Amino acid sequence: MWIVELSFTAEQERLAARPAHRDRLASLHGNRIVRMAGPFADDSGALIVFDVADRATLDALIADDPYFRTSGVSITRVAEWRPFLG
Repeated sequence: MWIVELSFTAEQERLAARPAHRDRLASLHGNRIVRMAGPFADDSGALIVFDVADRATLDALIADDPYFRTSGVSITRVAEWRPFLG
């Protein structure tokens, strides 16, 4: 699995792009590719858990979602995660 952490600014482009991004995440969740996703309580960023085999697959998913290139959205961390519970 992979953790993608985002940080946000107040730019309006981010808010306009969010509905399509959330629809895309919901579709990926239905296919068990996204396990969890959501903003931090203070809306300073978000965390997404992807269940894919490798970084190349993750990078392709990120590249296919314009939200990750939207003004006001920055990827601050990508880390491979190996949960032992859940």
